[in-house]
Amino acid sequence: MKDLFNNTETAFALKSDSELDRAFYLFEMIKREPLVKIGTALTKFALKTHLPVEGLIRSTVFDHFCGGVTEEDCMSVIDKMYTKNVHAVLDYSAEGKEDEVQFDFAMQKTLNTIKFGEEKDSLPFAVFKPTGFGRFDLYQKITEGKTLEIHEELEWKRIIERYDTVSKAAFDADIPLLIDAEETWMQTAADDLIENMMRKYNTKKVIVFGTLQLYRWDRLDYLKELHKRAKKDGFQIGMKLVRGAYMEKERERAEKLSYKDPICENKAATDKMYNDVLTYMIENINEMAVFEGTHNEESAYLLIDLIDKYKLAKNDSRIWFGQLYGMSDHISYNLSKLGYNVAKYLPFGPVKDVMPYLIRRAEENTSVAGQTNRELELLKAERARRKIK
Repeated sequence: MKDLFNNTETAFALKSDSELDRAFYLFEMIKREPLVKIGTALTKFALKTHLPVEGLIRSTVFDHFCGGVTEEDCMSVIDKMYTKNVHAVLDYSAEGKEDEVQFDFAMQKTLNTIKFGEEKDSLPFAVFKPTGFGRFDLYQKITEGKTLEIHEELEWKRIIERYDTVSKAAFDADIPLLIDAEETWMQTAADDLIENMMRKYNTKKVIVFGTLQLYRWDRLDYLKELHKRAKKDGFQIGMKLVRGAYMEKERERAEKLSYKDPICENKAATDKMYNDVLTYMIENINEMAVFEGTHNEESAYLLIDLIDKYKLAKNDSRIWFGQLYGMSDHISYNLSKLGYNVAKYLPFGPVKDVMPYLIRRAEENTSVAGQTNRELELLKAERARRKIK
């Protein structure tokens, strides 16, 4: 079983030779940090000064990591993945918005994906990011326990209404809703709001999912306390499990402001936290549902082993494997071939608005050298198998 993810024929079955080449050369570039920094700076400048570069971006990095500009634009990608039983999670990935009109627009996009999900078995989840529905600074102020101004109280009320609107729509449509996690200094406000949605909509089954960033050393304790409240108050817990995406920023802020670093001391501690939380959730699967968001092969193998250990069905609706579109196809497609539930996060949105997401993907792949090298080795192996020169 430990060579499950080495089958490149299955992993890249949907990629044409030219798409395989594009992926190979893209990851070759990403692994070179100076190139990523220069490319990022040039891309930001070109977009800011309205240089005609969107076509180039669209045909390279955008099309590799994103499904399209609109929901409809993504449908060919969604349908293609679903031929291999890999589902999609449509993720409107425009970032950095700060006004009420944009927050309402993001809410409408989420409602649209819920509606899409009602019509398409290939779209089993909807998703949104907390700061897509409200200002970061307001989440932070509430997390820090500061008193809100009257206009901020009204603003927070609108955020609550947005959460409730999409959670109710998800409940009515029976489409689970994944809510992402962000920086620690705003996350408590989001967690409390997500718990309220779970309390309201997860009484019979899990509809609302929070997210646990497991590079945080406090997350297993948080989950256990949440579990106590859930059992007492009669609701179920849904969690997406990720390692996390803000480590450098978290550590810099902790050092600058002289508080305890919220991040596990090293990768081994992070891996242990991830595995311990995953194990705890599967041990309590009758009261929980888990979306394992990982590009880590060992974590995927652990979930396979836990499913076997507790004699659960491979396609148990409470257990999902998830990866980002454009990454870790060797995990996604080999798992789906065996009958496990698999979904790819499929970002979409206007090229200019999605650039912060794409830059983060490039920087993440650059900083996690092993991940990029793994992608390259698999792509090399498949090119060799196909005899592509």
